[in-house]
Amino acid sequence: MAFFKQDNLLQAVREADMQFYRLVLIVGPRGAGKTKALQGLADRLGLALMNLNQLLSEKLLHLSAEHRVMQLPALLDELLSAPSQPVLLDNTEILFDAGLRQMPLQLLQQASRNRTLVVAWNGRFEDSALSYAVPGHREHRRYASDHDATIVPAINAVLY
Repeated sequence: MAFFKQDNLLQAVREADMQFYRLVLIVGPRGAGKTKALQGLADRLGLALMNLNQLLSEKLLHLSAEHRVMQLPALLDELLSAPSQPVLLDNTEILFDAGLRQMPLQLLQQASRNRTLVVAWNGRFEDSALSYAVPGHREHRRYASDHDATIVPAINAVLY
């Protein structure tokens, strides 16, 4: 089982504050401990952990399919507004929904221009490439080394 070191996460958050895109991706497959890592970081920094699937679903529920596609970026920005502290996002699968026709990494990058985002990313980081889901899955995405995000990959170590 893979885990994340809290000190590595905290360092990544601090370093992200100095980047153009203040985006930290906690990358690992399902069951790697991303949520546990985010909860630990939330406790350590005194921050809330946002369930993006739930919050965005509630906002998109009453919109037509076309309006969902057009409104999602603005709704995401609205959800993330206000805090000057890092925003911790878990359960981000909604951004990859094929019906919403979004470019998830670019959406997160844009949102991280005005705030530090720490985001659970269900995938892998291998050979400088970032992927989401497994090849063959309809939501699979692969990004080359120009992803402009701070990556914290899962490691085989105990969370501490």
